[in-house]
Amino acid sequence: MRGPHNIIRLIRTGATLERTGAMKVILDAFDAGPILRVTFRTLVWPFRWLGFQGDLSMPPAPRALTALGPAYIKFGQVLSTRPDVVGDELAVQLRVLQDKLPPFSMDEAKAEIRRELGQASDTLFSTFSEPVAAASLAQVHKAHLADTGEAVAVKILRPGIEKAFRKDIDAFYFAARAIEVLSPASRRLRPMEVITHFEGIVMGELDLRLESSAAAEFATNTEGDEGFAVPLVRWHLSSRRVMTLDWAEGTNIGLNDALDAAGHDRRALAARVLQLFLNHALRDGYFHGDMHQGNLKVAANGDILAYDFGIMGRIDEYTRRVYAEILFGFIRKDYNRVAEVHFEAGYVPADRDVDEFARALRAVGEPIFGMDASRISMARLLSYLFEVTERFGMETRTELILLQRTMVVVEGVARSLDPHMNIWQAARPVVESYIKESIGPKALIRDLTKTAQVLARFGPRLPQMAEDALIRLNNPPSEPKPQSRLARLAWMALGGALVGTTVLISTVI
Repeated sequence: MRGPHNIIRLIRTGATLERTGAMKVILDAFDAGPILRVTFRTLVWPFRWLGFQGDLSMPPAPRALTALGPAYIKFGQVLSTRPDVVGDELAVQLRVLQDKLPPFSMDEAKAEIRRELGQASDTLFSTFSEPVAAASLAQVHKAHLADTGEAVAVKILRPGIEKAFRKDIDAFYFAARAIEVLSPASRRLRPMEVITHFEGIVMGELDLRLESSAAAEFATNTEGDEGFAVPLVRWHLSSRRVMTLDWAEGTNIGLNDALDAAGHDRRALAARVLQLFLNHALRDGYFHGDMHQGNLKVAANGDILAYDFGIMGRIDEYTRRVYAEILFGFIRKDYNRVAEVHFEAGYVPADRDVDEFARALRAVGEPIFGMDASRISMARLLSYLFEVTERFGMETRTELILLQRTMVVVEGVARSLDPHMNIWQAARPVVESYIKESIGPKALIRDLTKTAQVLARFGPRLPQMAEDALIRLNNPPSEPKPQSRLARLAWMALGGALVGTTVLISTVI
């Protein structure tokens, strides 16, 4: 499908970008060469009149993407999480995109419910409101269950959104390939990989069963977190295109006057939202990737409520330990250790000078820690840190980019609640607690136990695996070596020893 027919669609897109002034902003962000600029100008200028005018009150890029429709809005939102690709300035502009689009009709919403759940909405719900929010992919209704009267949120995908997105993504691929051909310098920004990343995110969000699963996993991980709650999924009322969760009743966390009127302690909320995010990222390795004010409420009892689980971040245990050691090193101003961690993790090539890297890190950290407490920014530190590591040859890691972007958002939420908050003071107990649990004797024993358990499962197969490996190593395939009873007994003994060790260590722990 990625053929010339996409040219017409892209000309309309280009005309809108040119008419709104977004074309220059985007080409500058991608550091496009003169050939690409001239080519776009030649192709697009005659058709400028075909472009949408958009909302004149918005910056050029968000104005163009909003005018072009849901797929482009979602693409802009995803790019806002990739400052490494589009640059900090454009990423900030794209964050102002609002998920406020005209809703589809109540008749269409009820028809989707009947198709997906097999029953009429009037049968399932005693009340079913007009849309309370309309986003690029779906809209949300408030309803009450017919059997219990409990309030729920019903999220419904827009009719035909899958087909519309596939067409636009097809055009995006065509455009990315054209950019790579016309501007070889742009290949370092990996435009094809950017579109592939976008496609993966969108296609996941177009199956609400996956978002329901994310919400359920997040709720399980955080059920013991004091002062935090996640709406529970109503699985019997959820499907691929419809998702039903408990209604999150509370005050938007961005409305300071309303929070004050309700008697909430904003300073406590600021510290809690930051500590919760760090706990989820470090302790669980699974965090909400879009924790802005629009996705957070404060319940009457003071609990922070999170919802909208379309973007979730996951980092493996090893990366979490590295990230925690880096943060902890900065907290203690131990720049040599921070540098060593980068080299040990393989983030910086081994042929670089560790002492020189430590000096560069000191240049990042000292000015920030010299600031007044209210101006100390973990997000700014991470941004500077990535700039330095890039200069020393560190490759971009997508999971850390999402972590950094979310840290920026969470810090913004915390600062809006308490402008004088000391970010590092609030973060320190969480990071120190994780360090104690994940790095040290207890963590070593736990790691050895996991290793022994894995090896023990393969215990009965180890003798045969060892003999097969020796046969392949020392003999041609046509001359298999007879099995050795002594080797088999030795490997069986090893397997038994591993099982015994596992049981012993587990008992001690």
